[in-house]
Amino acid sequence: MAVIEIAALSSAAIACAIDLRYRRIPNWLTVGAAVIGIAYHTAIGGWAGIETAAAGWAVGLAIFFVPFALGGLGAGDVKLVAALGAWLGPAEVVWLGLYAGVIGGALAFVVACSRGYLRQALRNIWVLLMFWRVSGLRPMPELTIQSGRGPKLAYGVSIFLGTVVTIWLR
Repeated sequence: MAVIEIAALSSAAIACAIDLRYRRIPNWLTVGAAVIGIAYHTAIGGWAGIETAAAGWAVGLAIFFVPFALGGLGAGDVKLVAALGAWLGPAEVVWLGLYAGVIGGALAFVVACSRGYLRQALRNIWVLLMFWRVSGLRPMPELTIQSGRGPKLAYGVSIFLGTVVTIWLR
């Protein structure tokens, strides 16, 4: 396994463990992983390396920015995907985001079923869609991760598993 894969998996695994325990992903990890990823790519690839790492970081940031802006994800999740993008590059971080989204949806379904919350979760989705239809795409204060009353996921788990799948299929 190459340095890039080890660094990405290690960063994602540490973030997952911290997110499970504290329900947040710290800046020292996300910023540190991004800076080291950019420095590594610069050292091995020069300007092309900087371009790849910076593009990966920007794409990673962009992928999860909208769910964050709508109140569905924490900032640490967004910064983690951006940092992983700095390691993996723009194409791979798109796949990571897709895999993490699918895995996150599956985990949310399992958690909702196990906690007897599935009916309420489906109602909330309907209410949110109707709110967006009437008010436009903006956060609905009652249904953000800060104010929501339902079970919350440590999304670092989904991001870690999405990283594993991305690297495995690389």
